[in-house]
Amino acid sequence: MSEPGPAEQYARYRRNKDHPQVADFAAHYDFGLDDFQLRACRVLEEGRSVLVAAPTGSGKTIVGEFAVHLALESSRKCFYTTPIKALSNQKFNDLVDRYGAENVGLLTGDNSINGDAPVVVMTTEVLRNMLYAGSRALTGLGFVVMDEVHYLADRSRGAVWEEVIIHLPESVGLVSLSATVSNAEEFGEWLGTVRGETVTIVEEKRPVPLYQHVLVGRKMLDLFSSEHRGDGAPAPDEGTVNPELLRVARDDHMSGRMRDRRSPKGQRRPDRSRQSGNGRRVWVPSRADVVEQLDRAGLLPAIVFIFSRVGCDAAVQQCLNANLKLTTPEERDEIRAFVQDHCSHLPDEDLQVLGYHEFLDGLTRGIAAHHAGMLPTFKECVEELFLRGLCRVVFATETLALGINMPARSVVIEKLSKWNGETHADITPGEYTQLTGRAGRRGIDVEGHGVVLWQPGLEPKSVAGLASTRTYPLKSSFAPSYNMAVNLVHQFGRERARELLESSFAQFQADKAVVGLARQLRKSDDALDGYAASASCHLGDFAEYARLRRELSDTEAGLAKSRRQDRRADVLASLDALKPGDVIDVPSGRYSGMAVVIDPGHSSDREGPRPYVLTQDRSARRLSLTDFPTPVVPFTRMRIPKSFNGRNPQSRRDLASTLKIKTHGFTPPPGGTNPTSRSAAGSDGSEQIDRLRKELRQHPCHACPDREDHARWMERWYKLDRDSRTLRRRIEQRTNTIARQFDRVCEVLTALEYLDGDPANPTVTKRGRALMRIYNEMDLLTAESLRLGLWKGLDPSQLAAVLSSLVFESRKADDAASPKLPGGPVRDVLKEMTSVWSDLDALERQHKLEQLREPDFGFCWAAYRWAEGDDLDEVLDATGLAAGDFVRWIKQLLDLAGQVADATGDAVVRDNAREAVVRLRRGVVSYTSVTD
Repeated sequence: MSEPGPAEQYARYRRNKDHPQVADFAAHYDFGLDDFQLRACRVLEEGRSVLVAAPTGSGKTIVGEFAVHLALESSRKCFYTTPIKALSNQKFNDLVDRYGAENVGLLTGDNSINGDAPVVVMTTEVLRNMLYAGSRALTGLGFVVMDEVHYLADRSRGAVWEEVIIHLPESVGLVSLSATVSNAEEFGEWLGTVRGETVTIVEEKRPVPLYQHVLVGRKMLDLFSSEHRGDGAPAPDEGTVNPELLRVARDDHMSGRMRDRRSPKGQRRPDRSRQSGNGRRVWVPSRADVVEQLDRAGLLPAIVFIFSRVGCDAAVQQCLNANLKLTTPEERDEIRAFVQDHCSHLPDEDLQVLGYHEFLDGLTRGIAAHHAGMLPTFKECVEELFLRGLCRVVFATETLALGINMPARSVVIEKLSKWNGETHADITPGEYTQLTGRAGRRGIDVEGHGVVLWQPGLEPKSVAGLASTRTYPLKSSFAPSYNMAVNLVHQFGRERARELLESSFAQFQADKAVVGLARQLRKSDDALDGYAASASCHLGDFAEYARLRRELSDTEAGLAKSRRQDRRADVLASLDALKPGDVIDVPSGRYSGMAVVIDPGHSSDREGPRPYVLTQDRSARRLSLTDFPTPVVPFTRMRIPKSFNGRNPQSRRDLASTLKIKTHGFTPPPGGTNPTSRSAAGSDGSEQIDRLRKELRQHPCHACPDREDHARWMERWYKLDRDSRTLRRRIEQRTNTIARQFDRVCEVLTALEYLDGDPANPTVTKRGRALMRIYNEMDLLTAESLRLGLWKGLDPSQLAAVLSSLVFESRKADDAASPKLPGGPVRDVLKEMTSVWSDLDALERQHKLEQLREPDFGFCWAAYRWAEGDDLDEVLDATGLAAGDFVRWIKQLLDLAGQVADATGDAVVRDNAREAVVRLRRGVVSYTSVTD
């Protein structure tokens, strides 16, 4: 490398002279800092806040580490916040390695290490709680680093980020680190309004170029043509898709159509994914084949994203069955020693239950899964061994793409759609970018590779659209909670709190949108005047004539709708009359045919009853109104065993067999209707229609030769007027939306006496001070249950059971159909809690709020048995939960139990909550690691 010239040497001298801390900091690294890193660090040294938006793996955390450096050099504190505990643990280890254990602390729900250190890594929730409590730890705070700040878009936890940003003292410098988002400038502008001068630095270029491919059979084809392969080329578009790939898609589509046509009648068509040879079908390799091809191409280590936990585990097993070995004997010994040491805390009796030996077998071969259902200890092993280069392929769900540092040489996406809880939906460009962003390890790989696995029907242009779209907007999910409201009112008073909330990013985005909406409204008003002028008629008031025409049209449509509503009312009445044990004929839908009602589901849905039934083919499902286009009438009854469990195959099989015997030879009667009421309604509607038609014929404008021309202009006027009114409503709704929602929350709290009744300056009552300590999403229901003394008669294990209903959420609606519950007072207490929730839900509706969900009893049995000391295998077998899910829910339960102990004024409940914590924190739950 040539020596820099005099001009560059002088420029470097000036930069070092003006920013000595940056120069000192950069000297500690054995590589030169990138331009965007240097610019961000200089901003911090100049005393300004900074927002850095850069791709995954670009090294933006260097800027956060410079804030740590500045804090230590100036004898101030730095808090480094992350959204998840795993990332906090990872960052803690990095900073300890650099600055020493005496200078770095860690505060998460699981760990509290050296909390008074000058540098403390913590989850964002911990810092939020410090701010509300006015913690003394905030004294001397100079910088706060908010890593992965784009998490503020997260529906369940995003509000915490905005709370912290708004409430941090003005003297604290803020370092915001974000993934690449398309509206970084907008976010930076908002940060400037609430934090003072903030510089936004956007880096779009990846440090390691990313190349996109599609794996077609045994061929790795580039997604884009050669001139658009890497990040250094112009942004690709659909027109630059590799022609060979388009040809493969076209040939596969055409051969599929021809082969389907030639399939003999009644003969099963061949499996599309298994055909190969002579161009008729594209062979889809197995997961083991994919790994072998990646290995041969030198693309390991790799992350293969499979949007299913079961799929990830199955992929590992398939690779083991294929006897894949990606490690040397020496590496296998090293892996085995590491895993055995890392898992040595696990009780021997639990290892078999957790699938430890299969897990170890896979890892020693360099193969592992990574998903939320895994035990945290196992995931830590995978993460550390992957970073060391010993684990060569990880089959992961999309959760791996969020947060922790696990870059790979290549990333494979098996399918471009995933289950979102309701349906299979295509992944978004933002999700695609997040997933493939893991490819390419800085300082190791000269290029990264994103690979999409060919599937029948895949559209190359659709893949190109995902890969080339840079739109990933950051949208606020901020909404005032009950806990937030009492803390804000207590600390600032209601009016000041209202002003603070109006400065949220959510309100900032809403207000910016209002500007554009107002401009549209002005244009609409001008156009309305022009339409009205064009519709004027020399014979009379054409607007009045058009009103009559519209009224006639609306009346005719209303009559048809009324008839449909009458039929819907008949259906609702028939469903409301159902009882457990009724045998019905489901008229339509996927589960049509004979079924027995297990639970009528009268209050399960706002849109109407959702009966839980068992069909003759042994399917236990909740049905909806769409399954009942006509009323349903039971034609017989049968007994439902008390022991029936819809999730138990044997229970379903036995009851379905009884149902078949009971209904053999039966013909269901038709549903009844009430034609008399509909005839009366139809008669009234017809008379009104006749009257309107007569008025139309008598109106002067009816004889106008240009009548239909005028009518077209008036139709345009009506349509634009309707759109204008919608715009006005949107403007009204967006103005002060957060403050209005805060007002509604305060009204509910006032009605329940958590705030006193002073409208000008309300204060937090004794009840409200208890609520201030409860940060759970079910905060108000928790506080009300405490206030009403619902938990006084419970022992610690029973208390753990009922508290679990406030943290647990079933993954599927049917999972909570008939959960197993502990005996004793637990059932009665849960029933009382549900009644309290129902009252709160009604109160929320009065105030146009929807904050609290119904308690979920799906984890009560597991929590109770674990607190009672049952073995892990017994609890998992009884509940069907994955080990990782079990540990995660127990840890959330531990958090809530600790909050209840702090919030309650009842000594017995407090002692029982603390004892519940002791009972729950054992075995696999008790281990909290900070990976070495």
